[in-house]
Amino acid sequence: MMHRTRANSTEEGPRGDVLARACPSRQILQHVTSRWGGLILIALRGGTLRFAELRRRIDGISERMLAQTLQVLEADGLLIRTDHGEVPPRVDYRLTPAGEEISARVFALSDWIESHLPELMALSSDAAGRTGQ
Repeated sequence: MMHRTRANSTEEGPRGDVLARACPSRQILQHVTSRWGGLILIALRGGTLRFAELRRRIDGISERMLAQTLQVLEADGLLIRTDHGEVPPRVDYRLTPAGEEISARVFALSDWIESHLPELMALSSDAAGRTGQ
């Protein structure tokens, strides 16, 4: 079995280990890499957006899933929700500094996937052919 080796602590305290079942870092990783979490983080890279703007920007997300995922990312400290207390309601979302950092990393991954899509699609077809799918 392979084990990662790295320092057990950082300047801020003990370092997380996403491979450990009980480590909270695993839950945050799950939220960031969920079906909608990463897309929300990417969409908010450009700055502050309202709920409806986010929904329009992320094709296919339902209002319910957007609301739930925004709540989870806010609870993780990755975004800030600002309710302006107006009628009709005006609520804005923006990334925290930690959210900005994670968003940049998720964006780099998605950018690599997009720029290598033809190769990845060919590899996927080749693998399906080898397994008889």
